[in-house]
Amino acid sequence: MDGTVDHVMLRVEDLDAALEFYTDHFGYEERSRWEAETFTNVHLGPPEAHPDSATVELTYNHDGRSYTFGDSWGHVALRVADVHEAYDDLMAQGVEDYRDPGSCGGEYAFVRDPDGHEIELVERDHGARYSVDHVMVRVEDAARSIGWYVRALEYDLVRRSEHSDFALYFLKPGDSAPEATSLELTYNYDGRSYGMGDAWGHVAVRTPEGTLTDTWETLLERDAEDYRDPESCGYDYAFTKDPDGHEIELVER
Repeated sequence: MDGTVDHVMLRVEDLDAALEFYTDHFGYEERSRWEAETFTNVHLGPPEAHPDSATVELTYNHDGRSYTFGDSWGHVALRVADVHEAYDDLMAQGVEDYRDPGSCGGEYAFVRDPDGHEIELVERDHGARYSVDHVMVRVEDAARSIGWYVRALEYDLVRRSEHSDFALYFLKPGDSAPEATSLELTYNYDGRSYGMGDAWGHVAVRTPEGTLTDTWETLLERDAEDYRDPESCGYDYAFTKDPDGHEIELVER
């Protein structure tokens, strides 16, 4: 199993507006597009991104539906060399002022895309500007969730940050490049529960070409949920869910 985070999928209500936002403000380029009968998928990323850095997949459903934000999904974090400089640059371009570096202790900042998806800016000394550093999801039982990703996807716990009322756990394949996108599990100590909503879609992880069915069988042996098997997806991909219900897609690369 590879397990590298391949992409994160976000649903959008106006594809043109979303594409303009990511291309104009982050310098993203279109990597691929799938025009289906009822939906369009577009994958985007910065041109200089490392091959193991995830892309952003925008999904536009043609029926004009609207979406709701739950709080189980969190945000996508993008790398910058200087968070203050990057935030000021985005403000000068007319991006909405959401959470500036000063309100975040000077360590990070947040903006939102036209559909309301939260985009974090984090300082890193590696990776292309605005490449995807991590994807944050909230979990209700940290030990259970960490154990699931370690067992099912063979992830390593590469960094942890524990605070007075919450903890952050970062996971990804142990042999992955520093530029590879990680998954951030946020655990709040107050025992709260979360709602999923449908504006966020899924995180996709890679399996080598020709191994989709074998990887799927391995996941089932590791007690991963049998959600959408390869056969139901035309043997192009498959889906399981983590213990908190976050959808995890398997894609061959």
